[in-house]
Amino acid sequence: MAKKFSFVKGLATGVVATAATVAGAVFAVKKTIIDPEEEKAAFIQENRKKAARRRVSH
Repeated sequence: MAKKFSFVKGLATGVVATAATVAGAVFAVKKTIIDPEEEKAAFIQENRKKAARRRVSH
């Protein structure tokens, strides 16, 4: 009986560790790839708005 409990405990620990690793990887990818792309797109959009305002004002 003690071996069965030990197996379940180890399995649960492994599942939690794997979930934490996957969550960390997703967070890292979001911070290094997705966020900079979104910031770049927002910057480009803002510059387009500024250029459109300049065209209208002249």
